[in-house]
Amino acid sequence: MSATLETEEHQALRSAVAALGRRYGRDYITGLAREGRHPDELWAEAAKLGYLGVNLPEEYGGGGGGIAELSIVLEELGAAGCPLLMMVVSPAICGTVIARFGTEEQKRQWLPGLADGTRRMAFGITEPDAGSNSHRITTTARKDGADWLLTGRKVFISGVDIADATLIVGRTEDARTGRLKPCLFIVPRDAEGFQRRAIDMELSAAEKQFELVLDDVRLPADALVGDEDAGLLQLFAGLNPERIMTAAFGIGMGRYALSRAVQYARERSVWKTPIGAHQAIAHPLAQVHIELELARLMMQKAAHLYDIGDDVGAGEAANMAKYAAAEACVRAVDQSVHTLGGNGLTREYGLASLVTASRVSRIAPVSREMILNYVSHQTLGLPKSY
Repeated sequence: MSATLETEEHQALRSAVAALGRRYGRDYITGLAREGRHPDELWAEAAKLGYLGVNLPEEYGGGGGGIAELSIVLEELGAAGCPLLMMVVSPAICGTVIARFGTEEQKRQWLPGLADGTRRMAFGITEPDAGSNSHRITTTARKDGADWLLTGRKVFISGVDIADATLIVGRTEDARTGRLKPCLFIVPRDAEGFQRRAIDMELSAAEKQFELVLDDVRLPADALVGDEDAGLLQLFAGLNPERIMTAAFGIGMGRYALSRAVQYARERSVWKTPIGAHQAIAHPLAQVHIELELARLMMQKAAHLYDIGDDVGAGEAANMAKYAAAEACVRAVDQSVHTLGGNGLTREYGLASLVTASRVSRIAPVSREMILNYVSHQTLGLPKSY
């Protein structure tokens, strides 16, 4: 990586996180998934080394960096085969939203714990009937004296079982217009009326997915994060980092799969030479390497724009980075499995489970079709079909 794109500090961070990742590796993560455990050891060590909160403000125990640094951490852990999905949610989305819009009390209550790994927060936006249309969110918050009452359903919410609270996207009624507007609420895991049910997924991961039911969950006034009237500004302050971190997740996964395939192609001989000498094997691997590098460039651009405060520019770049990374990740995993042949589907080589996992990057947190819609409308100025 050229020093003109990454500082020496960024390069040193990459090297240090890569070394941590190698100590754990893919077998650690797949073993946890089979045993129904969580990556608590890796989470704690990454936190102790300052990696989990590298994007959070120094005055609250963070590293004072930005999404650029946090995305490096997730990418390198992924490239070592042991990504931490909750990094996308806890420090990137929730930590960023609270750091930017939270009250002083909310910052003191949550940010030090998110930074040192002792507290985790989940993020709840997706609903069964809303899909990609966030304007159809039906989870509503209404005032009851000084309190809020939150009612609704969420689905495909990661890590609720290990989170101390969930940052829930609800909607409140605008007193002036009568329209519903998005607002963010911190819901403690033990709040009365807050129920969760694990979703049975064909996905081998330590972090589980949940459906949530909120039945008149009573929250104090200070559960509201930020300004009741800020609406989409606060929401996208969390969604842009989510897309950038999802790109880092996909790039890391793709790099891991590619490295396994390259190693195999160097060593495996069927005729006189290693199979990697044959262009039918070598060229597709070279192609996915190029695609992963290109995706990383767009991710770096998106992170840079976000960290300097260009929310509009970051929105476009973050969507493009997520799209490019997802496509590169899926192709890298597919080509890597194909390179290994039958071995690519065995548990021993650790690639088969990535076939399902890589597909997630195309679907979540926003589908590639919705990103193409975004670019069509926002970048190219084409009319909407919906």
